[in-house]
Amino acid sequence: MPPKNPALLSERTGDLGATITGMVVSTPRSSVSPSPEHTPSRPGRDREAVLLPARPGRARAEGDGPKVAVVGGGIAGVAAAVALAERGARVVLHEAREDLGGRLRGWESGNGEVMTRGFHAFFRQYYNLRALLRRVDPGLGRLRPVADYPLVHANGARESFEGLPLTPPWNVAGFVLRSPAFGLRDLVRMNGAAASALFDVSVPGTYADLDGVDADAFLRRIGFPDAARHLAFEVFSRSFFAHPSRLSAAELVTMFHIYFLGSSEGLLFDVPDAPYPETLWGPLRHHLEALGAEVRTGSAVERVDRTGSGHRVVAGGVADEVDAVVLAADVRGLRSVVGASPELADAAWRTRVGSLRTAPPFLVSRYWLDRPARVDRPPFLGTSGFRLLDNISVLDLFEEPARAWRERTGGSVVELHAYAVDEAEVATEAGRAEVAARLLAEAEGVFPELAGARVEHVEHVVGEDCPLFAPGTFGDRPTVTTTDPTVVVAGDLVRVDLPVALMERAATSGFLAANALLEHWGVQGHDLWSVPNRGRSPLLRKAAARAPKVR
Repeated sequence: MPPKNPALLSERTGDLGATITGMVVSTPRSSVSPSPEHTPSRPGRDREAVLLPARPGRARAEGDGPKVAVVGGGIAGVAAAVALAERGARVVLHEAREDLGGRLRGWESGNGEVMTRGFHAFFRQYYNLRALLRRVDPGLGRLRPVADYPLVHANGARESFEGLPLTPPWNVAGFVLRSPAFGLRDLVRMNGAAASALFDVSVPGTYADLDGVDADAFLRRIGFPDAARHLAFEVFSRSFFAHPSRLSAAELVTMFHIYFLGSSEGLLFDVPDAPYPETLWGPLRHHLEALGAEVRTGSAVERVDRTGSGHRVVAGGVADEVDAVVLAADVRGLRSVVGASPELADAAWRTRVGSLRTAPPFLVSRYWLDRPARVDRPPFLGTSGFRLLDNISVLDLFEEPARAWRERTGGSVVELHAYAVDEAEVATEAGRAEVAARLLAEAEGVFPELAGARVEHVEHVVGEDCPLFAPGTFGDRPTVTTTDPTVVVAGDLVRVDLPVALMERAATSGFLAANALLEHWGVQGHDLWSVPNRGRSPLLRKAAARAPKVR
């Protein structure tokens, strides 16, 4: 039996490995078509994907090139650094931690395995993130396709997106006809005027209409049956690490457009076949260094001072003169640097940055067990209606080190996520241990074959560093550009007036930040791609335009 008190959790931003004692069964690889072949004319299968061409300019910066400090080594910072270095800029990338990756970083756990912050889905419509990965893996051979995005409610209701048509609106029709939680009768009972907003998405227009409404209130106004609301929407909203009542309805509607109603890529996604340091960050670091960039890990930027011709970046007490700065830190990191830099941009912008907030805490628990998950379990399962459990991943179904563990021991490597945890519940070590135990019990109710498994090792991570997209905050989010053309911002916290979210927003904002600097210097930027920034159906768009706005 697993211990009553699993390994005590880390402090909010740290991690702690603890060995307990123990064994998994062989499971087949997912059988699903790989990512479509990339062509210069389009980034995926969706023929309506939108090309965002960069402004024309010189092929490369002249002479030695301007020197740029990039603050933050996650997706956004690395994307900006790569984009700048490829155009001849002299890049110095500062990352406060000892490794690149930001919220996708990895580190050695207590049993010698690589631990991360958890499962991330690389959806096919993440065009700009995938373009970044192609720099080091042109055929995306390190991404492994996952067959389905199944969802299960605590009451036993289930949904699956496998086998649905990929192109809107046929995917919606297929979902309604097949769904046990949402049928034609429910469709008739819906508030059509409120629901029309789902079919007429454009950014920033959708935020102008819906940012003042929370996601939970919006879904209730539409009149979805409870089970469908939980399964079809709440799982999406909690991907932002917030309860629907604390999330902007515009963010949820835009997300549903990205993954379902606005893109023909569908809900197909891929996952790296090995931990992120091996598949992403090691290769991207080598790529940067080959381009002449300097990567400084363990380098926490303290402040940025304005100089007559540029900026002075201070990290570890050492000052470095640069021509421009990309601020690609997380919420706390950005607030810290800006708060200590009274000359950055202007006072109004600094106030907006200071008002940024983080989402509630989350918990990731990864268990190395002495028995396997059933061979027919999905690699990733979204859940809803539970007190804590938001998803379960069986890592040995898609990640090589976990597969090796299963083959060696006969056990499984299982990861559990709990989002939007009550802050008071994880404020103490004892509280964190209790939350972890309850989370495991809920997971055993979904995968009963794991009940009673011996825990060979367990790692827990508690974090509270994801941006909160609360209702009414869109207009105050920092944009990529500032009042200073040599100071730009990147990250998933940034307002980007395109239908992008999560990892794709981070990558897109990184490229946009680099493009803004390159344009300032008269250098050609990088072309980007987006899912269409409008509803797919002209008829439904017209109907939505006539419907009263939800307020």
